[in-house]
Amino acid sequence: MAFMKGIALCRRFHLDVVEPVMKDAYAGVPYSSALLGPGSEVLGYDTEMSADHDWVPRVYLFLDQGDFGHAESIRASLRERAPERFYGYPVDVRKTVITTVPRFIEHGLGMKGDIEPLDWLTFPSQALLEITRGDVFRDDHGRLSALRKQFAYYPREVWLYLLASAWQRIGQEEHLMPRAGCIGDELGSAIIASRLVRDLIHLCFLMERQYAPYPKWLGTAFKRLKCADRISPCLWTAQTAATWRAREQAFNQACAHAARMHNALGITETVPEEASPFYDRPFNVMHGERIASLIAARIADPAIQRLAARRLIGSIDQITDNTDFRKLHTWPECEGESARVTLKKLYDPGNKD
Repeated sequence: MAFMKGIALCRRFHLDVVEPVMKDAYAGVPYSSALLGPGSEVLGYDTEMSADHDWVPRVYLFLDQGDFGHAESIRASLRERAPERFYGYPVDVRKTVITTVPRFIEHGLGMKGDIEPLDWLTFPSQALLEITRGDVFRDDHGRLSALRKQFAYYPREVWLYLLASAWQRIGQEEHLMPRAGCIGDELGSAIIASRLVRDLIHLCFLMERQYAPYPKWLGTAFKRLKCADRISPCLWTAQTAATWRAREQAFNQACAHAARMHNALGITETVPEEASPFYDRPFNVMHGERIASLIAARIADPAIQRLAARRLIGSIDQITDNTDFRKLHTWPECEGESARVTLKKLYDPGNKD
């Protein structure tokens, strides 16, 4: 049988298995059904290789809190009526998650209650994709659609802070790449170039107002950005160049494209679109920190403004690429709320620790 993408498979599983069970035995119970959460199929990047583990027909089934007492009974009904195989794939009813919208958010983001601007900085972009991508098959009260709309993208003030932080990261290391190269350390220069290429890719996601996925799919998703055709060749050359001069030239060309994108946003006064000398040293940079300061000056939210004045460290994704740290809220020794609060202390302008 030809490979079927996970979204299509799970939609059929909803229509052929889940919906008949709910209609026959729980007709008075409103619910939502969707493919959300972790998994390459949620992002639409799954291939035949994806089906070798944790890839089965499944849905997230959302109930109202008052109806959550039906969860185990519904699961038992699904277990009784679901076939052993569905379109050739094994069925594991345990993979169908029955939850509520608040429980889903608490598990996925470590979040309870109202969301403050600083809270957004504690959410990994991959976790936000797990809410906003995939597909909704049924949504009786519209709560799931409202949730996805709420998290569709960062609020403007948070977005400005993240943009400023991204340019700041580039400004902190763009001069280190040629500096290492000009003293004969081509390996060190290439390592820094790789970091800068990654940072510029993340900046492009921000400028196009798209969440970036975790590393496995970063390049795949980047190809789908509007800017990719123009910037990708420069980034590839910067990544693969054998000499620091070629690396410097290619990265600055990519930065020039990014500067033009920034100017097109119209969020600050126009910035230079070409690299210029780094003091009196024999190499050029884009001076990302200058662009960062211009963006930070446009932040109006008091809490984000205070943070920007003290720390342009960005979101959790910009602080670290450690997978376990990004999943702090899922640690078994931490309840979601306490883990989120612990992480949020990084951003508290009043925190002296």
